[in-house]
Amino acid sequence: METQTPPVRGIFFDVDDTLYDHLVPFRQAVEALLGKNDLFPYEEAYHRMRYYSDTLSAASGGAGAMEGSPAMEVMRRDRFQLAFREFGVELSSEQAAAMQAEYLGGQYRLQPFPGMRELIERLIADGRVVGLITNGPKLHQKNKIHALGLDGLIPPGNWFISAEVGWDKPDPRIFTYANECTGTDASECVYIGDTWRNDVIGALAAGWRVIWFNHRGVEPESEGTPTYTAASCEELARLLLNQAE
Repeated sequence: METQTPPVRGIFFDVDDTLYDHLVPFRQAVEALLGKNDLFPYEEAYHRMRYYSDTLSAASGGAGAMEGSPAMEVMRRDRFQLAFREFGVELSSEQAAAMQAEYLGGQYRLQPFPGMRELIERLIADGRVVGLITNGPKLHQKNKIHALGLDGLIPPGNWFISAEVGWDKPDPRIFTYANECTGTDASECVYIGDTWRNDVIGALAAGWRVIWFNHRGVEPESEGTPTYTAASCEELARLLLNQAE
């Protein structure tokens, strides 16, 4: 007997490079410190920076363990040094710290991807439970949500920030906790995120459906099959609105 897939009730989004273009503040920070260079592989360096951010954070116990401690600033500096070294650029500790400061400031001057806010408004109007699940320090991620203008749209009770709840993606417990807090079930939830290891693998492990928002056209990093893949905001909107019907 064929089992019918439950209708989608909960739709949760990642924040960084899913709701807005995370490459913009990164590129601005690099250009501010090193000067503009159209030949520099900004996108590749960005991906490596995010890789080191995830691995160094996990090695130090996650965002919650590091928040407010010197370990956070060390991680933020080291991720730039390690990433840029792969591209033949040696950053001093002072340069890496300055780049991080510029990068941090840029993340508070954010604009959502075109159409993203309107999509979220439509999903909420349709009666869906809409939330955010994001890795990072509590205040830092909340400031981004405010900068994106989503604090008046998505209730704070539906924001799940790793440093605040105690688990970093891809730990499936952060997704399960979101279910518990919002009265949803894993079988009726969809998660949208851009990273393979944190978003796709984490949500699948929690029993959720996943839309991999692969707008940068990267390759999967391991075994696993997202429920759907979207390469643009327009494609993402079509998938989500069809899922919500």
